[in-house]
Amino acid sequence: MLQKPTSFFFRHGPKAVILLHAYASNSNDMRLLARFLEKDDYSVYAPILTGHATDDPRDIFTQGSPEQWWQDTKGAIEYVRSQGYTQIAIFGLSLGGIFATKALEEDSDLVGGGTFSSPIISAGGSNVAESFPKMAQAQYERQQTDQETKQVNLTWIKEHVSGQLLEIETYTKSIATRLEQINTIFFVGQGGRDEMISSKCGAMLQQRLEQLGKQVDFHFYPDASHVITVNSAHHNLEQDVKNYLKKIF
Repeated sequence: MLQKPTSFFFRHGPKAVILLHAYASNSNDMRLLARFLEKDDYSVYAPILTGHATDDPRDIFTQGSPEQWWQDTKGAIEYVRSQGYTQIAIFGLSLGGIFATKALEEDSDLVGGGTFSSPIISAGGSNVAESFPKMAQAQYERQQTDQETKQVNLTWIKEHVSGQLLEIETYTKSIATRLEQINTIFFVGQGGRDEMISSKCGAMLQQRLEQLGKQVDFHFYPDASHVITVNSAHHNLEQDVKNYLKKIF
């Protein structure tokens, strides 16, 4: 029986950080960063977005949606506040960064935060539609799903993935039109060898924010692929986030 990822809350110091994971991902991608920040006396909460980290990748489509994930994000902030934390920063990886950005636009009590490898400003297409069925196939094979069920499910996923990605893209465009509402220094991390989105997305977000008169803490990791929280960039990212948090708290 494969152990499913779960949300986690590392309770340490009085300052809290929320970390939102990517599409087709889970809280495990945030664990290295969370442990690093915990050692620096931050409390860190990493929820799991609805439909993720289940036995069936189709749940992302049948249970999840941009609006549901926004509700999850608001719920995560409310939960951390209910635990007595008043100083809270929020970051997100890829899809998670979309909702971290929306939170920073709408919740002025958040101290700061930002994005890791997130297409807030689009620079062309993404490879998610091609990669998601492959990730789903790998999961079914790990679970030893029978061949017929696997093929039926993968066909269904291929029929639905583009529609949900279009929903996410439309939702993100509305967030990108409200960046002027952000009133904190905004962190942007981007890998130069991002295989999922254009590596130009981070710099384009930096440019847009600076055009609006916002302060941006931008970091580019030339040799890093998409998941910069766990890949070759993670040590540098951890230090950069730590330095950023020292500025805002």
